[in-house]
Amino acid sequence: MAKIQMKTPLVEMDCDEMTRILWQWIKDILILPYVDLKSEYYDLGLKYRNETNDKVTVDSAEATKKYGVAVKCATITPNAARMTEYDLKEMWKSPNGTIRAILDGTVFRTPILVKGVTPYIPTWTQPITIARHAYGDVYKNTEMQVKKGSKAELVVTDAEGNETRQEIFDFKDTDGIIQGLHNKDNSIRGFARACFNYGLDLKQDVWFASKDTISKKYDHRFKDIFQEVFDAEYKEKFEALGIEYFYTLIDDAVARVIRSNGGYIWACKNYDGDVMSDMVSTAYGSLAMMTSVLVSPDGIYEYEAAHGTVQRHYYKYLKGETTSTNSVATIFAWSGALRKRGELDNTPELCAFADKLEKATIQTIEEGVMTGDLYLISKLENKKKVDSEEFLKEIGKRLDAMV
Repeated sequence: MAKIQMKTPLVEMDCDEMTRILWQWIKDILILPYVDLKSEYYDLGLKYRNETNDKVTVDSAEATKKYGVAVKCATITPNAARMTEYDLKEMWKSPNGTIRAILDGTVFRTPILVKGVTPYIPTWTQPITIARHAYGDVYKNTEMQVKKGSKAELVVTDAEGNETRQEIFDFKDTDGIIQGLHNKDNSIRGFARACFNYGLDLKQDVWFASKDTISKKYDHRFKDIFQEVFDAEYKEKFEALGIEYFYTLIDDAVARVIRSNGGYIWACKNYDGDVMSDMVSTAYGSLAMMTSVLVSPDGIYEYEAAHGTVQRHYYKYLKGETTSTNSVATIFAWSGALRKRGELDNTPELCAFADKLEKATIQTIEEGVMTGDLYLISKLENKKKVDSEEFLKEIGKRLDAMV
């Protein structure tokens, strides 16, 4: 069979630990036999990030802006232990945070539903997509420890040099801590547009929630901008499709989500989205069964797995032990990127291949062949646990029959 040709490269961001092993296996077993892969490769493994003083991460993000589509593997965000393990020059920042800041994107995470894995919330019969604003808030904060007797103030100096001061707290009788957060109107507008565009693409309602009753300036600004953008640019389009935009407080949203059937996009501020995406993925069954795509306001796409580098399995792999690591989210990162590349380049055969890759993956699980995490929660009567590589080969058998 002639391999499917690609017109334009996509950006490929390699990664760390067990997911780096899976990354190569996925390419070798499920992609390279069928696709003449064109990619601009960047090694985002922690060792090479350290060698380049993290310049490679910035370069990969800039390349993504150039080519429009990227696929990223899971990477290490170092802590103190990693500093010693990898002999790092410094505690490098999260690659995801760096890339998101450069692309100013919104992260959309959606669970992958398969027969036999029942959500912990039994009413969730459709996926819930979490849309996470990927700029600012606590992820770009400034924070300090303060000593007893200190007074903290918020000081803003305008373009003419005039200062506006507002007291945060007078620590006259105790030590304490302070934190400064910020966001940008243009980033919030981009976030709103990305969410509404995604709602139009999926023909699904969009929810947004914050805590504007308590945060009367910061959170309320999010609420106001979302409403302004919706009314000016999307209201008529939503009405034509019979979908709606809905705002409520974050605590009310959580209650509504638990009682719902799913099937909508839940837009969250950065921290809320970080937490709620893990909650939703776990409630649906597994973080390894969660797609993740970063979408910028100007139509740049970066696909990745929603989980980490599977460190424990990697150490087992280094000892020569077999692992049963779930690679579904990483497979769907590749399929998502290939499909988007095909859509942008008008290459329908590449889109069709991405569809078949996802279908073969789900078919494998629903026919009872799965990794250990799914084996423990699947309610299928006839199921078989296989190791990491065998799972990919089983998908390959089914894919081979489709192409």
